[in-house]
Amino acid sequence: MSRIIDRKYTQDFIYRVLSEADLSFYEDQGYLLLGRTLTDRGLSLMQKQCMEVWNAHKESFKEGKTWTQNALLSDIHHCSDVACRYFFSGPLVDISVSLVAPNLKGASSQLTFKMRHNTQSFHWHQDTGYAELAPDNTVTTLTALDDCDVENGCLWIVPGSHKQGRINVNYTNEDRKSQVEIKLDVDESQARPMEMKAGECLVFHNWMLHKSEGNRSDRDRRVLFLRYADADAVEVYNEHKPRLGRLLRGVTKFPEIETYESSLL
Repeated sequence: MSRIIDRKYTQDFIYRVLSEADLSFYEDQGYLLLGRTLTDRGLSLMQKQCMEVWNAHKESFKEGKTWTQNALLSDIHHCSDVACRYFFSGPLVDISVSLVAPNLKGASSQLTFKMRHNTQSFHWHQDTGYAELAPDNTVTTLTALDDCDVENGCLWIVPGSHKQGRINVNYTNEDRKSQVEIKLDVDESQARPMEMKAGECLVFHNWMLHKSEGNRSDRDRRVLFLRYADADAVEVYNEHKPRLGRLLRGVTKFPEIETYESSLL
């Protein structure tokens, strides 16, 4: 079955088509800074709804808690209408089709909020290290809900580092349950900060080396994380079972993907 997602949400989202130059840059550098993907109205709605969910589920930053306990909230699209629409019908769907595959699913959504005074850093890693899928060509998208800069803990990447492929970190299911953090030894001489304005979006390959430092400002650094994958992608770490996610484009060989979250939106 193929789904056609229309662009009826232009009041909230800003759609664009990747150019040949964009695709060439992504292939070479492994990332794209897309500019604004949320309108002023969309940004305001996203901030409001995501903060309501965050405040309902999270306490303030506490020393001694893990990074995920302090800064991550999964499945935000289950709790926020605008996040769900953005995930399933927003501009990142078409962009991900161009970068991943014509058959596409939404693999995960979460808030990665580094609130003011959260000075925990998140060390160099590849997203595939925490949750390897096959095919291993997923894209990570980060949509800024605040201005993100070096002072408040923006993302750092090593452009072109995706070309080295996946780094085997032997991350076990026990590591996953215990929320062990991956810490890769990286030559930072080519690293650069991905500073963004609120409403802008960064897209990068899941082999991209990246990190973030602590928030040492009196401002929050709130980001919406969405991951997109091939519709038939399976979880290598989980006996190659299909990664559950809503089918957004094209077809899939897995019946459970065909119907997954079909009641949403």
